[in-house]
Amino acid sequence: MAHNNQMTVTALLHKWRSGDEEAGSQLMDLVYVELHRIAAREMRRQRGPHTLQTTAVLHEAYLRMSRSEPIDWRDSRHFYAVASLQLRRVLVDHARRTQSEKRGGGYAKVSLWDSDIGVVDLDERLLALDEALTKLESLDARAVRIFELRFFGGLTESEAAEALEISVPTLKRDWDFAKTWLTGQFS
Repeated sequence: MAHNNQMTVTALLHKWRSGDEEAGSQLMDLVYVELHRIAAREMRRQRGPHTLQTTAVLHEAYLRMSRSEPIDWRDSRHFYAVASLQLRRVLVDHARRTQSEKRGGGYAKVSLWDSDIGVVDLDERLLALDEALTKLESLDARAVRIFELRFFGGLTESEAAEALEISVPTLKRDWDFAKTWLTGQFS
């Protein structure tokens, strides 16, 4: 995220918040490539069979943001943080619908870090992860935001720290805590 790009994104966010739909379109044109890269990386990382396409996930996340209550956008970092959260929600909602259709909505305990992905259904992993993140949020909401930014949003340590306005060492400590806590939930 280049500095000039951040300034332009921030200006467009403020116009969009004020009801300028054209600014929303210009914003999407400006951030589309970066958001598509983030969504594509997340889809590749999951490696399971998908019925979703990267572009569809991205468009659904954008629609959710544009249809929500007006957001008091602070800057481009805030936008990417919200976009990461929406990507998580799109993937989890899709997994829930798929599970509901396949098995009547039953959940199974699965390994988050298991390299034998072929054995574990992608939707089951996403639902289990979402459930674990919901539990973790009651203990440490910032650790969940960090996990969303890093895991779903694909942000680097420094980008995520900047988005949350914390230091990189603080981010690393919370990131390690989130990973350790989540690993404990899946063992």
